[in-house]
Amino acid sequence: MKLTKRTATKTHAPHDPARPEDERLSIGRSYVYGLQHILTMYGGVIAPPLIVGGAAGLTGTEIALLVSAALFVSGAATLLQTLGVPYFGAKLPLVQGISFASVSTMVAIASGPGGLNSVFGAIIAAGAIGILITPFFSKIVRFFPPVVTGTIITVIGISLLPVAVRWAMGGDQQATDWGSMSNIGLAAFSLVVVLLVSRLVQGTLSRLSILIGIVVGTVFAVLVGKADFSGVGDGAIFSLPEPFAFGAPTFQIAAILSMVVVILVIMTETTADILAVGEIVGTDVDARRVGDGLRADMVATTIAPVFGTFPASAFAQNVGLVAVTGIKSRYVVAAGGSVLLFLGLFPILGLVVASVPLPVLGDAGIVLFGSVAASGIRTLSKVEFDGNLNLVIVAVAIGFGVIPIAVPGFYAAFPDWVHVVLDSGISAASIVAVVLNILFNVITRGQKPSPSVVTAAPPVATRHHQ
Repeated sequence: MKLTKRTATKTHAPHDPARPEDERLSIGRSYVYGLQHILTMYGGVIAPPLIVGGAAGLTGTEIALLVSAALFVSGAATLLQTLGVPYFGAKLPLVQGISFASVSTMVAIASGPGGLNSVFGAIIAAGAIGILITPFFSKIVRFFPPVVTGTIITVIGISLLPVAVRWAMGGDQQATDWGSMSNIGLAAFSLVVVLLVSRLVQGTLSRLSILIGIVVGTVFAVLVGKADFSGVGDGAIFSLPEPFAFGAPTFQIAAILSMVVVILVIMTETTADILAVGEIVGTDVDARRVGDGLRADMVATTIAPVFGTFPASAFAQNVGLVAVTGIKSRYVVAAGGSVLLFLGLFPILGLVVASVPLPVLGDAGIVLFGSVAASGIRTLSKVEFDGNLNLVIVAVAIGFGVIPIAVPGFYAAFPDWVHVVLDSGISAASIVAVVLNILFNVITRGQKPSPSVVTAAPPVATRHHQ
């Protein structure tokens, strides 16, 4: 988000009602809209503990502890990010969850001799390093003009769309019904419900179109035998998180160094999400606000292993939900965070939400993630492309962002640190866009008036007949 003169000369008080994100809705509406956020990101939160727990050879009961801890910490981190305390929390409608970017590194560490305890130790050390470097990292905000933020936001949406497609296909490639007509048909049915509600209903109900689509889709799934809630009664009703339930963390230099690279990727993605939601909400985001958001991110990450879970980061899919619903209040997301916290304390409730079929969530993902990409395109529409190299910046950055999406194994033969950094389309696009913007727009010495042979197509004029 570009820092304009308005940003530099005008600052808002912490609870200035003029800021869109400070709007307060009724408690009932806040929790209903907040529930939409939780349903949207729930699958993403529970996936890392399921994958890492399996790689570490944990039992089903132990993996359940990881899931509950993930929900609890995600809820606490969301409350810190949205409500904030001095120096911690961007006070924006950002949902925090367990980052998927760290999964491959954590699986590699957990599969080694140190096991899960080495994973926890590496996260604690890397998170502490993240807190220390935040003041320097947040200074890069001035290198994120609209040509950079628009590109990053577009790639965020594009990189998330395959997730929605996999959900629509069933979520599990090993399942016999993966990609079946019944799964895709269920996703299509739920999408039609969302579109009909958006088109035919006005007011509050229209803004709840995603939630209504999920509920109606789930009910339909039950009727046709595509949803199973039988396992809900198997979970504990109430359970407090137990500190260091898996034993004391161990600290291995190699594991810590690997995790530091992941933390840098997470900080890059969180910065992009903070700027993206600031653009969507229409509020000022400066280096200090980015720094407060990153500190909240890193504190949650550092403390997460104490309760038995993994690095936290802002969830891009929920940025899309802010764009779709138009509900910009951070207190709505805070209400969602309290729901996450509650689910972490009551595992049986988490099992109810987890029983929502993934194909039903697939339709929501298509709308939400597509909306993120559309928001990026809208930002890029404000960029001047004549007489400069902005088109080249956008083209190359999007290209690098799409590489790991189109060909997931592209960086497999590269060194591990390259694979970790560039295998995330979001971080790859962020790095390339920032570097090219510096080279092409910040360092202008020797640049000619029309430096590029690549030009954008002229605007298409449309003629309206009477």
